[in-house]
Amino acid sequence: MDVFISLFTKLILETGLDKRYVFQKKALDLPGFFRPTKEWDLLVIKKGHLIAAIEAKSQVGPSFGNNFNNRTEEAMGSALDLWTAYREGAFDGGVQPFLGYFFMLEDCAGSNHPVKVREPHFKVFPEFVGASYMKRYELFCHKLILERHYTSASFITSDSENGIEGVYEEPASDLSFLIFAKSLVSHVGAFA
Repeated sequence: MDVFISLFTKLILETGLDKRYVFQKKALDLPGFFRPTKEWDLLVIKKGHLIAAIEAKSQVGPSFGNNFNNRTEEAMGSALDLWTAYREGAFDGGVQPFLGYFFMLEDCAGSNHPVKVREPHFKVFPEFVGASYMKRYELFCHKLILERHYTSASFITSDSENGIEGVYEEPASDLSFLIFAKSLVSHVGAFA
């Protein structure tokens, strides 16, 4: 994910924002409400205000089931923790930050085959029935935006052979890298 964080940093700096406000390798901790701190992958902080925070994650097989649950719980918890800390004045108020979630999934047989759901007591939402892990991640990213947990999300996939060459796919056009990048640049550019 370091390459993507570097690319996001480059895009942020192209807005004219001074590099002293961008943190990508150190000083990445923010206070939380439910825990003392959380380390993010990229922060933009200017004059005591949190401008942007980005979480970048990936998953490569084979344990898609366990990792899917861990990734979703982590992303939801991080958002809840940040927004609650924001509400409580942890970031000096005023500026509502951009909160971004970037996710890359390995495109392989394990991420593409339909997954059974267990319904011993109640029916799951129909969109999850027979959905692959790839589809589940896509749904997850959509719901993160729908519920306003994140300002923007990007979901890309790549196979193990072509990913090294920078080849990737975007399963959902509204979760594209371009939309994510434009949303980030637009928000941060207002503070350049």
